[in-house]
Amino acid sequence: MTPPQRPLFAVLYDAGAVPAGEIGAGLADLGDIVFLVPDRSAHVEQLRPVMELLGDVRTLTGRPEQDADLVRALAPDAVLTFCEDMIRPAARLAAAAGLPGLSAETAHHYTDKGAQRRALRAAGVDGTAFRVVESPEDWDEALRLIGLPSLVKPVTASRSREAHALRTPEDARLVRARLDALAAEGTWEPFILEEFLEGRASEPFGDYVSVESVCTPSGITHLVLTGKSPVVPPFRGTGRIWPSHLPRAEEAEIFALVTRALEAVGADHGFAHTELKLTPDGPRIIELNGRLSGHVNMMSRESSGLDLVRVGALLALGEEPYLPTFDFGGKVHFQYNNLAPLRPGVLMAVHGAEAVREMPGITAYRNFVRPGDELPGGTSTLTLDTLSGVCEGHEAVMRTIDAARAALTFEFRFDDGVHALSGLELPLY
Repeated sequence: MTPPQRPLFAVLYDAGAVPAGEIGAGLADLGDIVFLVPDRSAHVEQLRPVMELLGDVRTLTGRPEQDADLVRALAPDAVLTFCEDMIRPAARLAAAAGLPGLSAETAHHYTDKGAQRRALRAAGVDGTAFRVVESPEDWDEALRLIGLPSLVKPVTASRSREAHALRTPEDARLVRARLDALAAEGTWEPFILEEFLEGRASEPFGDYVSVESVCTPSGITHLVLTGKSPVVPPFRGTGRIWPSHLPRAEEAEIFALVTRALEAVGADHGFAHTELKLTPDGPRIIELNGRLSGHVNMMSRESSGLDLVRVGALLALGEEPYLPTFDFGGKVHFQYNNLAPLRPGVLMAVHGAEAVREMPGITAYRNFVRPGDELPGGTSTLTLDTLSGVCEGHEAVMRTIDAARAALTFEFRFDDGVHALSGLELPLY
């Protein structure tokens, strides 16, 4: 008897929330993989040997009709992605192959921050003031209407790329100069200028949280509310805490708000990652994303044994997988990422890793950047490493994170020489 053919998963892949190795582990017993990757991606070239061990690798052209022909020829059983920049192509290619996926409209709402804000406002979910800056000439009028404080970021950006806070007229002048420079370089893209959502006092935790959700035609399930460690400038996230430090009543309020927000953009397939600011007047939507948050699959596997890649694969096959309630065993689990400096440079060395791995409360320490790697600088979130751990309570989590950061030393070569920085000093650079 001929054995049944294994399902084929077409995974659109680039730098994103889940690395190639985790995707391979999550899909290993479900089917075979063909990675569909963009041309000229440094991340893809670095990970190509890993992907080739896990499955086939095909390069997309970026031309919708040709890429649709490729997918139809491959005849996959499912199309999925864990990468922000691949959300729209994945929606197009799933539709071209007649497979479950996001609608083009929902994919657009997830990846166009202006369209997302308009949808939330139309549904009465969130009234954050905003203006889309289509060209540098629109800047002065947008700033006049939104005022200070405010923040600006590209309409389609991810990982805090080109995100800037404006609190003073000088901040506004510097950002305008930056936008003019982008236009002069020929790299202009539309930006969104939004009112700045002031967070409430939340120390030692961050003044924002996120929600990881699963969306299907039959409804929206919120997997977990994620507490945060404080951001580092300008808006780069550093850490995740399960369960969050918030009371149950506030958690229920946040889940209800996120449900309304996801319904407003038509979310009925796959994962959603929603970030919310904790303001004195209640939670406010920062943004919705049609994917998992970075490193969350790793955290889910370590804390509860649930592989979210597998869940995503079953969703892509059109199934509604069983979603167990996250059980943290009465403990508090965390991850923390030390982030690359805003200044460009070269990582020369990392000291203290073995000592950190032996610290109470730390369960793992992983490096993502190797000595000799060039770091581009800028506002984009680039993680140097991940600390994972388990503690008895929330205050112990923050003490453990700070102790580990203090024990690590990173040596960078900047344009003014070599600097040795502890993990506590990194945000100053």
